[in-house]
Amino acid sequence: MNTQAHPVDHELVQAAADVAGTRCQGDNHTMAAAARARDGRIVTAVNAYHFTGGPCAELVVIGAAAAQGAYDLETMVAVGDRDRGVVPPCGRCRQVLLDYFPALRVIVGSADGLRAVPVADLLPESYVWADHQLDAG
Repeated sequence: MNTQAHPVDHELVQAAADVAGTRCQGDNHTMAAAARARDGRIVTAVNAYHFTGGPCAELVVIGAAAAQGAYDLETMVAVGDRDRGVVPPCGRCRQVLLDYFPALRVIVGSADGLRAVPVADLLPESYVWADHQLDAG
């Protein structure tokens, strides 16, 4: 596990908090995520809660980023509605983020102790999606 901390992108945290505060209303949208692309753009999104297991905000931001041509995400953060602050990604999101962006940093922790950590640190001993694509010969 790589324990090296990276600087926290406070502008990114604020972008997610702004979306959570203005767009997350009701039970369908309770989380917002923001990601910074390599070119500096910030992409935001909200979750789409549904009893069948709708996508988390982190997954929606991946699609929104791709739709905007931002394929190289460097840092991501999720923030809960009702001033819940930064919320770490769930297990499914950790795996997807690692698969799509193995060098991604994820902002985690509480308001007085935020830190940006490599996504691999959030999922030690992880399955590597590319393993199933290796040539057998």
